[in-house]
Amino acid sequence: MMPNSLSREELMGRARDLVPVLRERAPKTEELRRIPDDTIKDFHDTGLWRMVQPARVGGAELDYGILVDLGAEIARGCPSSSWVLTNVGCHHWNLAMFPEQAQNDVWNEATDALIASSFVFPAGKAARVEGGYRVSGRWPFSSGVDCCDWNMLCGMVEPTEKGQAPEHRIFLLHRSQYEIIDTWHAAGLRGTGSKDVSAQDVFIPEHRSLSAHDIKGGPTPGSAVNPAPLYQVPVMALFPFILSGTALGAAIGAYEDCAGNTRSRVAKYNQAKIADLQSIQIKIAHAGALIDTAGMLMRKPCDDGMALAERGAVPDMQTKLNWRRDGALSVQFCVQAIDMLFGIAGGSGLYNHNPMQRAFRDVHAVQAHIAFSMDMACAAAGRVALGLDADNPIL
Repeated sequence: MMPNSLSREELMGRARDLVPVLRERAPKTEELRRIPDDTIKDFHDTGLWRMVQPARVGGAELDYGILVDLGAEIARGCPSSSWVLTNVGCHHWNLAMFPEQAQNDVWNEATDALIASSFVFPAGKAARVEGGYRVSGRWPFSSGVDCCDWNMLCGMVEPTEKGQAPEHRIFLLHRSQYEIIDTWHAAGLRGTGSKDVSAQDVFIPEHRSLSAHDIKGGPTPGSAVNPAPLYQVPVMALFPFILSGTALGAAIGAYEDCAGNTRSRVAKYNQAKIADLQSIQIKIAHAGALIDTAGMLMRKPCDDGMALAERGAVPDMQTKLNWRRDGALSVQFCVQAIDMLFGIAGGSGLYNHNPMQRAFRDVHAVQAHIAFSMDMACAAAGRVALGLDADNPIL
């Protein structure tokens, strides 16, 4: 059990020390299409997996914004490793909201157990039965699933009465209850192992399930044993910031590489010093401004969400949707910055040994996540701003 007094500064320092190691492993990570066993062990040894796990079971129980900060730090070395770290690591936070018995099922066996997920509700179908649910489905994008013994899979529960809407619910499945299907052959975030999983008519006891209604902000079924504000922030409203740090760190890493290389770079055809070109100077500064702004856009909703939870308050719908809007915009800024830096790198940025091409592929893969769709996020926020009803039932 890791000491529960592990500070933000200690975890950030440990992450910083891993950056050159992860950068060296990045090609192997892509080749494996999952994070290497050495990286899994490093995240265990440093306590990074447990950044938002309750202190009562040995976790660090840090504020929500640590997901952005640690994700960004690790992504400077390997965006795929960052994506898996925050994606899998945040499930300690999610588990803390489940009934205590579900928490005991996992943490009494191993406090450092890893949990994957697929939060695609329509992919799963569930029916109420005595004592729980029968669940079936095939879920995509279960990142980091290979190293996990549990999985949080979402589904739509069939209504018991005519005219009722299906219930959005999260189910906790043991590894023995689902099959991993190797579908992850992707252009970006290649090392995340975001494979499909399938389950057919498995029984899930009531205590290993959680209604999406119960995680919209405020006390949850797990609050009796985990009363801290961290476990009362609205899950889906702040969901983008579990993953957005990967885009931020990829952009920071690309900026550091590009600025460092450009200082001494000369054009191959006319031997001109690239750093002397005003157009390059402008683009470097522009990219830096986009990255800095993206970082602020990511951290403010996390801080605001924590502040509201500490006061026992739940944000209104407009605030929730604005957070998701800002999450999408922040990642778009990271994409714009890397696109600009990739252009500065020229032909050399295309080589496989150049991390710039990986940053380019990975940040576009991050943006492909539905949470970072500007069309979806802005349409939802704009509806409410114009006095229309919100159309997202899980917020």
